Amino acid sequence: MAHIDKKTVKYLAKLCRIACSEEQEEGLLRDMEEILSYIDQLNELDTKNVTPCNFVTEYIKKTPLRKDSEKNTLPSDEFLKGAPQQIGGMVKVPPVLKSE
Repeated sequence: MAHIDKKTVKYLAKLCRIACSEEQEEGLLRDMEEILSYIDQLNELDTKNVTPCNFVTEYIKKTPLRKDSEKNTLPSDEFLKGAPQQIGGMVKVPPVLKSE
């Protein structure tokens, strides 16, 4: 089984740009270990006679999709009434990435 430690959890949190308390890191560590344990169980399956699925798009072509349908959309001014902040006819959101 793959092993994950607190150092890895801290590194992943940094990559994801999320702030975690010590308690949250412990919870993430437990959750990730549980996920890895489940994946290890999948490795025990016998897949000798299973055809590999390398290109999912091939199977999508065979799947019936619904027809696109045109619907009325909400006018921009009406939509923007519900936005907490707007600028230049667009919804203003807080920055996602912070410079270090």
